[in-house]
Amino acid sequence: MNIKTFSIGGIHPEENKLTHEVETKVANLPKQAVFPLSQHIGAPAVPVVQKGDKVKVGTMIADAGGFVSAPIYSSVSGTVLKIDTAIDATGYRKPAIIINVEGDEWEETIDRSDKLETVKDHPELTPEEIINRVKTAGITGMGGAGFPTFIKLTPPPTAKAECVIINAVECEPYITADYRLMMEKADEILVGLELLMMAAKVTTGYIGIETNKPKAIDLLTKKCVEVFSALKYHVEVVPLKQRYPQGGEKQLVDAVINRQVPAPPAIPVNVGAIVQNVGTAYAVYEAVMKRKPLFERYTTVTGKRLQSPGNFLVRMGTPMQDLIEACGGMPEGDNKLLAGGPMMGKALTSTEVPICKGTNSVTIISDDEARRKEPQPCIRCAKCVGVCPMGLEPYLLAKVSEVKNWERAEREDIVSCIECGSCQFTCPAHRPLLDNIHQGKSTVMGIIRARAAKK
Repeated sequence: MNIKTFSIGGIHPEENKLTHEVETKVANLPKQAVFPLSQHIGAPAVPVVQKGDKVKVGTMIADAGGFVSAPIYSSVSGTVLKIDTAIDATGYRKPAIIINVEGDEWEETIDRSDKLETVKDHPELTPEEIINRVKTAGITGMGGAGFPTFIKLTPPPTAKAECVIINAVECEPYITADYRLMMEKADEILVGLELLMMAAKVTTGYIGIETNKPKAIDLLTKKCVEVFSALKYHVEVVPLKQRYPQGGEKQLVDAVINRQVPAPPAIPVNVGAIVQNVGTAYAVYEAVMKRKPLFERYTTVTGKRLQSPGNFLVRMGTPMQDLIEACGGMPEGDNKLLAGGPMMGKALTSTEVPICKGTNSVTIISDDEARRKEPQPCIRCAKCVGVCPMGLEPYLLAKVSEVKNWERAEREDIVSCIECGSCQFTCPAHRPLLDNIHQGKSTVMGIIRARAAKK
């Protein structure tokens, strides 16, 4: 087996895949569902319902608010209680639509059967039709970033796609939602990949999976032979070395096709690759073949002190509290609640934060695990430089951010940081490197946007 990986940096934190072999359960419906209007990169969605309106499962409740935006659909049936604000995964109160749940009535246009739909049975599917259905369904990247999928499938004229890479790496500790999806919905994922290749007008596809998922590698390799051997496509499963952050777009492109994506504003399609999360491929299948908008997703709920950690198919808008209760409730003592995993997840102050399009995990870490040690002076050991997958100098970026030297931060390419946390994880002096870099990167990107707006 030829095991690949990216070329620079990386770490290997403890995996803690507690829910690896826990089959996915369908989460109970919430009593009330909360839909933040910013569930994607770009402009927030704009409400198309108002207080008192009746909605069904699959009813559009907010339309795209601009080109880089995506519509939002109700995951429940019931009555719109109000359009207000609610705390989302950023920790801030943001505009949201709140719906009281009444029954479970679906829009009639959604195909709820288990029948596997294949491309050969749908001759009406052109690249344009696929992209239109993906756009209409509100599909965004399911790996966390939340970029509207239809935009990735329509690259600028200066870039030409040569392949689609499915990101099935799931290198973040604890999270197993993508793994369970692969084990339970492999056929649908491969149809989703075929649709993505058709939309991108390419005949080459790859599925990158880390070697700690041998069952998924074997299953998808076998099914790729069955599905694609008689077609004009070349699709292969690429086993990848266990190495964080292998799931970063640029690291995955490097590992799979040995091409390096330049610094921003360059994106993977500039070197010929369109990268889509495995959850996105499944969502594309459902949107195109089942006319099902994106309103539910696979999510892991996990933590060493949880009574029964698990994987759930959960409707968007469900409060995290409901899922935590389904796993035995919040453990006693002080805990840290994360939307996501321990490396890149966001700490939350409330369990009432709703599950959104990008919520791949709810992780609960005990105070003992989460508590940071007292920072010490930097000893210039350069460990942070050695593990940075972007080839940056984190100690320097953190320092210039701390002293607010934004010009130097931009010059040192702070916007290339993917905020993976490898530097902070490996620092023997326990310096808050990522905290400072995150603040600096946000500020510098704001400066760059303001400068561009003046031109």
